[in-house]
Amino acid sequence: MKCLILFVNLLCALPMVTPAMAQPPTKATIHQRMQEFVDQREIAGAVTIVATADSVLDTCVVGQQDIAAGRPMQADSIFWIASMTKPVTGVAVMILEEEGKLKLDDPVSQYLPEFKDLKNSDGESVSVTIKQLLTHSAGLRELNGQESAALKTLSDLTKLVVTKPVQFPAGSKWQYSQTGINTAARIVEVISGKSFPEFIEHRIFAPLGMKDTTFYLTKEQLPRLAKSYKRTDDGQLEEAVNIILFGHEPTSTDRAPMANGGLFSTAADYTRFCQMLLAGGSFQGNQVLKPETVKRFSSVHSGDLKTGFTPGNGWGVGCCIVREPQGVSEHLSAGSFGHGGAFGTQAWIDPVRKRIYVLMVQRANFANSDASPVRAAFQAAAQ
Repeated sequence: MKCLILFVNLLCALPMVTPAMAQPPTKATIHQRMQEFVDQREIAGAVTIVATADSVLDTCVVGQQDIAAGRPMQADSIFWIASMTKPVTGVAVMILEEEGKLKLDDPVSQYLPEFKDLKNSDGESVSVTIKQLLTHSAGLRELNGQESAALKTLSDLTKLVVTKPVQFPAGSKWQYSQTGINTAARIVEVISGKSFPEFIEHRIFAPLGMKDTTFYLTKEQLPRLAKSYKRTDDGQLEEAVNIILFGHEPTSTDRAPMANGGLFSTAADYTRFCQMLLAGGSFQGNQVLKPETVKRFSSVHSGDLKTGFTPGNGWGVGCCIVREPQGVSEHLSAGSFGHGGAFGTQAWIDPVRKRIYVLMVQRANFANSDASPVRAAFQAAAQ
């Protein structure tokens, strides 16, 4: 009896284990969850990274890069990152604002004279700002597939955009806009005197060592490109067309550098971009932005407009900001920022937990790529 009492007293003396004190999932948990989606034919394969500003905590590689060829996914497999291009465009604009060459509140027509011809459906002149381009509130109309396929330059794009009446008064509504982001990239070209690919290579990719991030793959990079797949009604995966190429090869330069979603990259490359932002604009001694500029980039600029493809968000300079974590973002802190891509890629930076979460997959027909079950499982397992 004395032994029993002693044992009970010992148990009472031990600290209570709460969920907050529980050990985080092991690296094997991420691998297990991603492998489950491969086994269920939700995705062909995946590469994930969890990182801090100065180190990679975990890299997970599962599945196949090319199912038909039996080629396994590799850590350096290349993915079409689609709209994860948009934060890169936002950073390019912020570089120029930091240098005093533009202001987010400047009218677009100050840099692109063709925008003096922009009108609404009543034929009245309309003015939009750079900020409205990057927060999807400018109201510009999109180009159709045929128009987009014919584009060779961003200059061709903006000259066509202004021929279409705006959809709503600037600043009155949030509506995801590809033409707005591409127009912002054209402003970068005009101010810098460089093509958009040249500018971001010189000012972002080269300083960060992002050797596999590009609009135009080389022949040497092409074998590492992960195939894109869509899930059929009978639960199989079949190859899907990369919609940003408009029939061109990934190596073809005979197409416009679509700043809204044209980049290819690797998980490791994009992690470096995120590490720079989490560290306040610097990476391994190379400064891309000042800390105050990163804060401006990742602050809400969309006001009270309802935004995003998932609830609880606002919009920064070409990136989504989590205002109220919920649903697929429940494991992120308020103030986290990032972006997803059409084929399921995701990258999020949590400045409170000081963590980076990068997910690379190539699945074409998720019901909502920003709220995919793969993203939700990855975020949960990565905590």
